[in-house]
Amino acid sequence: MHEPQPSQRAPSDGTRPVCVQAFCTDRQRPLVLVAAVLASSMGFIDGTVVSIAIPAIRASLGASLDQAAWINNAYMVTLSALILTGGAFGDRFGLAKIFSLGVTLFLLTSLACALAPTPDLLIVARLAQGAGAALMIPGALAMISRAYPPEIRGRAIGIWAAASGLTTAAGPIVGGLLLSSGDAEAWRWIFGINLPLGLIALVMIRRAVSHDTRRHGDPIDVVGALLGVTGLGLLAWMLTHLEAASNDLRITLATGVGGVVVLTLFLLHEWRTPHAMMPLRLFASATFSAANLATFLLYFGMSAILFFLPMLTVAGWGMSEFQTIFAFAPLSGFIALLSTRFGRLADRRGSGPVVAVGAAVVTLGYVVLALVVGSSQNFWLGVLPAMSIVGFGMSMVVAPLSTAVMVAAGDGQAGIASGVNNAISRIGGLIAVAAMSSLATIAYTRAGGTATFGERAAGTAHVLAMGDAFALVAWVAAGLAAVAAIAAALGIRRP
Repeated sequence: MHEPQPSQRAPSDGTRPVCVQAFCTDRQRPLVLVAAVLASSMGFIDGTVVSIAIPAIRASLGASLDQAAWINNAYMVTLSALILTGGAFGDRFGLAKIFSLGVTLFLLTSLACALAPTPDLLIVARLAQGAGAALMIPGALAMISRAYPPEIRGRAIGIWAAASGLTTAAGPIVGGLLLSSGDAEAWRWIFGINLPLGLIALVMIRRAVSHDTRRHGDPIDVVGALLGVTGLGLLAWMLTHLEAASNDLRITLATGVGGVVVLTLFLLHEWRTPHAMMPLRLFASATFSAANLATFLLYFGMSAILFFLPMLTVAGWGMSEFQTIFAFAPLSGFIALLSTRFGRLADRRGSGPVVAVGAAVVTLGYVVLALVVGSSQNFWLGVLPAMSIVGFGMSMVVAPLSTAVMVAAGDGQAGIASGVNNAISRIGGLIAVAAMSSLATIAYTRAGGTATFGERAAGTAHVLAMGDAFALVAWVAAGLAAVAAIAAALGIRRP
């Protein structure tokens, strides 16, 4: 290992500069970048590729739709609630140390996911996996910022973003290939593939980091994190079980009330504590609030579509998982190719108009999707063009939304503002899958479905009911995207 190069830092009292050990040497920086890319990719992939595997997991483990939703939601609950505190832990105890702890926890829980014999144990493992991701993902970008000086940091972050986007887009493709092998247990490999990637990241960080500085700053908002996890979990459980029988409905509603109470306590705590993980004062800005509202609505719709579309095509239409991944390709492709250009356009024209137009295009895509699945089973000439429209629209909103959030918060709050926006996008996905699971089940039953929504079954009635239920999900997503367009047009202003 190379010896760390000291740097000079001038103290505020005007005395002689203090020698500070560097985080890593010039030669070690690429290792930090590779480790950050691998870790971010694992976290992002495990948030999306599971949706393709849900039909196979249900068939293999005998999971109900509620359990299937929680296989997705358990990961999102802990990740959404803890991702803001993950960065604070890194600053307090050392970026490399907390990053390595997060990767290790993520690997152990990925192994537990791969070996899970029952749906309930898989849900528990996913819950812990989200906690590992919450420690791992914020540390990835923070380590790049500490390893690279300002004059070359932008290029390093650009490489990280491009590489992470590429590997994240490749995740569903790899998952589709694995699931199309014909093996009923092939879904386990979508978790097992994390093991070599994570081990490489751990080795890279161990070799790269010379001096992992601990910063003694503000206390960590542990109370806020616990309230956030509990409140989101209770609310998601209630939304998932809304279609329950009348005897269980009282328990379900009581759980939802409990979730609302806990989340109210969370907001009160965040308002009063001087060390809030989600500073509510940021929402005093109309632009910040409008941008986060648009983020929640757009990611709500997109998460619902990406979760339920594989159920329609695989369990309803009988397509393979590999064929289904082509519906994901336009979304990843357009965002990777065009988001930078639309980001520059937002710099010139303002984020509001660009986001508004993009959200309107997304609305059109969901409307087309709802019409084609409700009237036919044409994937290549129906679903794929509709998802291409959605992908083009989302490429217009990703970068401008991030820009609007950080500009509205100001330079001194850009980091926490970006974290809040990231958390809100994940909360939108969590609530979407929970709420739409109940809605899809009710719609499937009323349409005359002969099994349960998302299960493989034969018969025309099952196929038609699956199409009607998914069409309703697409209509809801279209309505929310339209509201997002209005919010962006009216609320996101140029500074």
